[in-house]
Amino acid sequence: MNDEVFDDDVFDDGGRGGDSFDHEALEDDVLEEALRQAAAILDPVPAELRRTAVEAYALHSLHDVDAQLAQLTFDSLVDAIPVRGPDVPRMLTFSTVALTVDVEVTAQGMMGQVLPPRPARIEILGGPQSASATTVTADEMGRFTCDLSLSGPFALRLRSGEEVVLTEWLRL
Repeated sequence: MNDEVFDDDVFDDGGRGGDSFDHEALEDDVLEEALRQAAAILDPVPAELRRTAVEAYALHSLHDVDAQLAQLTFDSLVDAIPVRGPDVPRMLTFSTVALTVDVEVTAQGMMGQVLPPRPARIEILGGPQSASATTVTADEMGRFTCDLSLSGPFALRLRSGEEVVLTEWLRL
């Protein structure tokens, strides 16, 4: 055994009562990594979920910094009595404090209305694979239509005067 004498001033730890290396944090990191590896083997993330997550992250870049977010307040898939039949429209309502956008989506396209009624330019944003947005114009009554068949995630960006509103992203 080495009987060296250490100078207390050289190894002063500021009153923490031990060395400055955090062994507990290292043990936590090792345990976390072991759990990640076990989860990857025993319960891997499904490929479809991973693809959806990557798409959602890619869509993040399409957001306007100054836009108001219109939250989904009604979705017929969740909030309505199920209707059976071919091409049942999906009814959606997005809301902010100042306005509401009602949308009906079918295989043939979309139609909707901005309330309170106002003219607006509406961009239908697609997933990360689509290079551009489809733009439609709402009339003085706030009504708009589009024959674009949606497949995959989409959002609406509404511009009326200086106001910009962006809806939540949805997958049909």
